[in-house]
Amino acid sequence: MDLWIIVTIAAAAIQTVRFMLQKQIKAAGLSTGGATFSRFVFAAPLAALTAFALMRALEEPFPPLTGTFWAYSFFGGLGQIAGTLCTVALFGFRNFAVGIAFTKTETIQVALFSAVVLGEAVSGTGLVAILIGLAGVVLISLKGKGLGGGIFNRSMALGLLGGAAFGGSAIGYRGAALELGDGNYVFRAAFTLAAVTAMQTVVMLILLRVREPGQITQVFRKWRTTALVGVTGMLGSLGWFTAFTLQNAAYVRALGQVELIFSFLITTLVFHEAVSRRELTGIALLGLSVVMLVLYL
Repeated sequence: MDLWIIVTIAAAAIQTVRFMLQKQIKAAGLSTGGATFSRFVFAAPLAALTAFALMRALEEPFPPLTGTFWAYSFFGGLGQIAGTLCTVALFGFRNFAVGIAFTKTETIQVALFSAVVLGEAVSGTGLVAILIGLAGVVLISLKGKGLGGGIFNRSMALGLLGGAAFGGSAIGYRGAALELGDGNYVFRAAFTLAAVTAMQTVVMLILLRVREPGQITQVFRKWRTTALVGVTGMLGSLGWFTAFTLQNAAYVRALGQVELIFSFLITTLVFHEAVSRRELTGIALLGLSVVMLVLYL
């Protein structure tokens, strides 16, 4: 099995745990912005230490930081902030797994962005796998019985926006990592992560200070939980960044839909929320998509 597949599945599992923790701290009184901020503020110093340790251990030179690197990093970082805000906000509308499902429309958007921005088109088999996974997402996202409940609602709008934001962030991160040259792929991923999380922390500090006074204090007051969000966020992002240095971002995000399967396990085992037959059928389609990506790419 290719390394990028193992890394992506591990990143998806860790990210599912991080979203679970963010849902819990939001329920405990933090705002959407505060729950999102906790994901970055504790991750930034850990990412910097990881990058420094890898640079020393692997004897990697300090990479050249071009304007293109910073542009990709800034674009990717803002996209991740927007996507995380949308995802945390979705938790207030529907259950945990369905909230995650809405954002998974990002896969087809990443394929488009990847072809246009990075010139990396997907294969025919890859596109079929992505579309099967997208069909599973749409099936999971339907309200009520069939189309009667309507999929075009506020939750879907947030999901589409979040998916587009995460899609843009994936392209930004792959572009930034590739801009660092031919060094060790784990070091390039860690260095890009350190640069991005530092920027994201500053942006969120300013945003919360202006728009939500008191939330920064709340994040640090609840540090026993919020710090775990940062740790899992850093580990998950390191996995995503590493996968992006190894493979087309569209394939990475498509395989990353396995996260939705993990989220359904958390939905039933942790939050004790009901899962319908239709949602299980959607999960089966996602599983087929994942198998195709693993076996044929």
